[in-house]
Amino acid sequence: MLKRFIAPFSSFFLLGLLLLAGCRAGGPGGAPARTVAAFFNKYDGQPGFHTTQWSADLLQRLALVKAAKLLGGSELTDGITGIRSARFISFVPVSAAAQGLAREGLRSEAAGVLQNERYTTLSAGAAASSYQVSTRGSGDKVAEFAAVGQLPDEANSFVLVSVQGNFTQAQVQALSKYLPALVQATGK
Repeated sequence: MLKRFIAPFSSFFLLGLLLLAGCRAGGPGGAPARTVAAFFNKYDGQPGFHTTQWSADLLQRLALVKAAKLLGGSELTDGITGIRSARFISFVPVSAAAQGLAREGLRSEAAGVLQNERYTTLSAGAAASSYQVSTRGSGDKVAEFAAVGQLPDEANSFVLVSVQGNFTQAQVQALSKYLPALVQATGK
């Protein structure tokens, strides 16, 4: 008798869990983005989000001058000149409810996007950066790379950087070391 009574409730409970799991897998704000471009479009202009797109010409001029003066590394300089476009989206929680969005939802959605678009994660030792860097290309040639991290002085913040161009793996590694400073320099 008790089994008959509990069986319908366990079905509802299981259905409820599946619905909750589907909501989390869908990412914050509804259906998950399927591409990096869709991720940027989905969150651009939303409260707490800031999107910046860099002109390759401006970026090259500013970064090459600084890189040549301060660092002088040829991999870094060559990597900078290989950039065609670069953009980033950052999120700083503006409310207590938004803290969970940055802590769990955005990172898992971004990871799903990068996996869906077949990016390959650089090993942690290869890219000495606080960002998780992933590349897309063929062999040593990299056409795009993306990095996921957070702003240095903002707890529970989120950053996704997307860079397109012509790079080698070594150039991406050199560029990834300076991503946090570059993102911070462009503002929130």
